Amino acid sequence: MSELIEQIVQVLKDQVVQDTVVPRNIRRAAEQAIEVLLDSSKEPTVRAADAIAILEDISEDPNMPMHTRTIIWEVLGALEQVK
Repeated sequence: MSELIEQIVQVLKDQVVQDTVVPRNIRRAAEQAIEVLLDSSKEPTVRAADAIAILEDISEDPNMPMHTRTIIWEVLGALEQVK
């Protein structure tokens, strides 16, 4: 379970947060999701649910590049497995 969360965090870091083409508000939301996922004081299912809420809010942002939207959808699918 924690291995999956680590992979999700890595994908968000490498493909969203560090991508300068992605608008700042979307990168910021991805950073928030990473912080939530790394908060070991909560159960993994709670962390996944919180991260899903953050990412779903931005997933419909019209300014998001299509490749980033695809990554976000894939991450959301992976987070559903944690729940």
